[in-house]
Parts: sequence; C-alpha cells; structure tokens
Amino acid sequence: MGTTQPDRNLALDIVRVTEAAAMAASRWMGRGDKEGADGAAVDAMRITLGSVPMSGLVVIGEGEKDEAPMLFNGELVGDGKGPETDIAVDPIDGTTLTAKGRGNAIAVIAVSERGTMFDPGPCVYMEKIAVGPECRGVIDLNMSPTENLEAVAKAKGEAVRDVTAVILERDRHDALIDEVRAAGARVRLIPDGDVAGAISTAVSDSGADILFGIGGTPEGVITAAALKCMGGEILGRLWPRDDAERQAAIDAGYDLDRVLTTDDLVAGDNCFFAATGITDGELLKGVHYDRNGASTQSLVMRSKSGTVRMIHARHNLSKLGDFSAIEFD
Repeated sequence: MGTTQPDRNLALDIVRVTEAAAMAASRWMGRGDKEGADGAAVDAMRITLGSVPMSGLVVIGEGEKDEAPMLFNGELVGDGKGPETDIAVDPIDGTTLTAKGRGNAIAVIAVSERGTMFDPGPCVYMEKIAVGPECRGVIDLNMSPTENLEAVAKAKGEAVRDVTAVILERDRHDALIDEVRAAGARVRLIPDGDVAGAISTAVSDSGADILFGIGGTPEGVITAAALKCMGGEILGRLWPRDDAERQAAIDAGYDLDRVLTTDDLVAGDNCFFAATGITDGELLKGVHYDRNGASTQSLVMRSKSGTVRMIHARHNLSKLGDFSAIEFD
C-alpha cells in the first residue's frame, strides 16, 4: 500500500479508542491492582483500534518500564484500509492513580503520518520542559529552571511568584523542586500522569504554567502531539537510567546531548490526539456510572486545523455489549 496522508479527522475515530480504554480501566479504580487496570485498558484499546480506518504502526507502546501489559512497538493496528500512520499509546497515564482511586488518570493516544514520530530506542525516560502557547519559543532546556521561570513570567507579563510549575513528585527531582521554590515560583507536585500535567500548561484556566522534570519517553511523544495541536511547546532530552542503557543508546546512534523539539518528537502538521478521563481530574472528568450507563469526558484535537474539542458522551452499556468484544458491565 502506498503512503497516503490522513484526510479525515482521525481524532473523531480514535476518541472511541480512549473512551473504551477509560471505561475498561475505570472498573479497576481504587482496587489496588495496577496490572489489572492496565491490562483491561490495553485490551480495550487494542480491540477498538481494529476498527479505526488506518494502517497504523505502534512506534511507542507503553509498558516496558513496568513490565506491564502493552501494545508493543511494531504492532500493526487499525483496519489496514486507511492512511499509513504512526501511533503512540498510553492506555493509562497514571496506573497508580487509577489503582488508588486518585484523580487525573487518563487514557491517551496520538496518531501522525507514517515516519513522523520520534522513536527513542532503548531510552525509557527523558528530561522535559513544557509550556502553553503564550510561552512558546521562550524556554530552553539548556537554561536553568530559574532562568526558564523568569522567561515564562516575562512572556506572561507576570512575576515569578505568580508562575506555577508542575513537577512529578520523585526523589530525582528534589534539587529541581528546591530551585523552583527558591526562585519564588509556586509548585504543583503530581504523583503520576505527566501527560495531563504537561497539557494543563496549555489550558488557560488550569492554573499551570510550566512542566519540569524527568518522565517517560512515551508520554513525551504523546505530549508533543497534544501541544502541537494546542500551539504549545515541549523540549526533551533522552535520560538513560544507567550505564547499560546509556551505552545501548550511543551504540544505536542517539545523541544524548541533543535537545529534541516538538517537531523532532512529532514532525509534520497533521497529527491527532485524544484523551479520555478515567478518574476525575483538573483536565478531564473521569468515567461516571449510573443505572442508565456511563458518561465520559474527552479532549480531542487535530494539529492541521488547530481544533480542540471537548466531548461529553453517554454510553448505554447494554447496547455496547451487543456488538463489542469488550465487557463494560
């Protein structure tokens, strides 16, 4: 099959994928089983992807770093009849959040034209900095956190003390958190889910201005697709966890000093992004159930048009069960 560009808005097809993953995962909310939740989300995502009109190649799957169920790298998805695409998936951004019944867990997927997504190879983590449209072009991964905070404050016409930085709460970020606090900025520590954290920097009423820190490379590429649609920016640099991973990356030809731009992570301008809330959060409401079925809230975007949609959906679970291979009841 020859390469074809996606003409239709695949975002409206792939939102069915994240809705299915979110509803499957939500049945595991608060049950203390990360693997069970992740497995349910992966299965639902894989089954629903089979009906999407595209010939998709999973460039970035999720799960290696946790030895969890996954859509594996190199897996072919879609109905095989549509345009050739690259796929990045994170069936649950926030498996621990889901298992503990905490907020901000989402199911996410990004799709772009074939050959446009960055493949991080052996590197599971990357150093990241992300901002919304107002601050695009002012951040620099080679600057200090303090300098980046000052640049963001200036771009927004604010003082540094008005700027809120989103940071994953990890021991590796202790020095970063100390510096941000010393600079006078506000800090929002998140336990998991840095896709939602990064996207929130591009949402005007989220209260987030910049995301710092080291997080997963799958999440970095997915975030790049979302921020490209929203006019924001992410910069990244591969962060090997140990000497063996570092050497593997070097042997594979990766430049570990290179700063990866939004366009390096997702090239071109025809990418799609969808996210559906699993648990209630600042970005999206989670899956809610009542006697009539379930409700979901999703964020759906396309970079080519710059359209960002918020989709509220009602799902009749008995009707879904008539034609779906996924059990939601």
